[in-house]
Amino acid sequence: MMSKIKVLPVIALLLLSIAVSGQAFKLNAQLLKTIDANYLKGRAQYKLMMKSLEPGRFPKTFEVKSNKLVTSDSGWWCSGFYPGTLLELYAQTKDPALLAEANRMLGLLEKEQYNKGTHDLGFMMYCSFGTALKMDPKPAYREILINSAKSLSTRFDPKVGCIKSWNGKPQDFLVIIDNMMNLELLFWATRVTGDSTYYKIAVTHANTTMKNHFRADYSSYHVINYNPETGAVQKKQTAQGYADESAWARGQAWGLYGYTVMYRETHDKKYLDQANHIASFVLNHPNMPKDKIPYWDFNAPNIPDALRDASAGAVMSSAFFELSHYASPKEAKVYFNTAETMLKSLCKAPYQSLPGTNAGFLLQHSVGHLPQKSEVDVPLTYADYYYAEAMKRYETYNSFK
Repeated sequence: MMSKIKVLPVIALLLLSIAVSGQAFKLNAQLLKTIDANYLKGRAQYKLMMKSLEPGRFPKTFEVKSNKLVTSDSGWWCSGFYPGTLLELYAQTKDPALLAEANRMLGLLEKEQYNKGTHDLGFMMYCSFGTALKMDPKPAYREILINSAKSLSTRFDPKVGCIKSWNGKPQDFLVIIDNMMNLELLFWATRVTGDSTYYKIAVTHANTTMKNHFRADYSSYHVINYNPETGAVQKKQTAQGYADESAWARGQAWGLYGYTVMYRETHDKKYLDQANHIASFVLNHPNMPKDKIPYWDFNAPNIPDALRDASAGAVMSSAFFELSHYASPKEAKVYFNTAETMLKSLCKAPYQSLPGTNAGFLLQHSVGHLPQKSEVDVPLTYADYYYAEAMKRYETYNSFK
C-alpha cells in the first residue's frame, strides 16, 4: 500500500532550492545563432519525418542502404522521444503542425501508463508527457504520469534493492545502467502526490547501482545480474559494449546524467561526488576525442577508426551543462566548456544531418547495439531528444534555477 505523508525530511529536502556554483559563463554568440537556426532546420526535418511515418507507428531510426524509416509500436523503449522532441521544437518555433503531431503521438502513447513489463517508463512517459505537462499543465497529463510511476514501481524488488530492467530467466534479476534515467519520473511522483514510496524506491535503486555497477575507476558495467532471492551479484557484464570490462560510451553517459539528477532531486552530496567521479573518468580518458564526441566504446579495439556515438555525446553534453551548476567553480568551468564543445561538434558535420536527409532526423552517426549489429552508425530518436535538450540548456544557461 502506498504510504501518504505530511511532513518528512525527505519531502522537505525536495522543496529546497539547489545550491549552484553561482558562476555565469559567457555564451558563444555564433553558437547561439546556430542553435536558433537549428530549431528552424529541426522544424523542417521533423515535418519531413511526419510525412514518412505510418499511422500508429513511432520512429526509431533510418536505414540508409534501404532508404527506409524504421519504426516501432508504442511499447518500444524509445517511443516517448519523438513526441518529446516535437514539443521542444514547437516551444521554440510555435509551429502548430508540430504541436498537432505531438498531441497525436501522445494519444497513441497514453496506454503505456499501465505497462508493467518495462523499466523504461521514465524514458517513454516522462520525456513525452512530462514535457507536455511543463508546457500545458493538464490534469490528464498528471494522472498519466502518476499511473506510469505506479507501473514502474511494480518492478522494484526490495530483496535486490533495484528496479528490474530486462525480463530474463527466473533465476536472473537483470539491471542495466540505463535504468538510472527512469528515476526522475519517481521523484516527480513523490513531489506531486506527497507519497514517499516513489522517492524511496529511486534512492534505493541508485544506492544499489552505485555499489555494484561501478569499477574502481568509476567506469560502469552495463548489466548486473542479481540473484532474485538473495540480492547477491551473480555476474557483471557489458552487453552493448565491446567487452564486459570495457567502458561502453552511452552507459557512461547514462550514469553521468542519472547521478546528476540524483543530486538535483535529493541534494545528497554522495550523488554529486559520484557524478563528479564519472565525469573525471570520461574527461580524463586518453581515448576521448578532441571534439568530445566519444567513440561508441572507450575501449573499442580500432580507435581512432572506431565509430563515434552522437547519442552518447548529446546525453553527456546535456548532463555536463546541468552538472556544472552544482560543481565547484573550477569543475564548473571544465564541465561547461566540455558541454559547449560537444554541442558545437553536434551542430555541424559530420554529426548534424543535412536538410532534407536522414528521414528528418536531426543527428546522424549514433550507435545502438554494435555487438548485435543493430542500429549501427545511424540516427536515433534519443540522440535528437537530448540534442534538443542540450541546446535549450545552453540558451538558458545563465538563467538556471
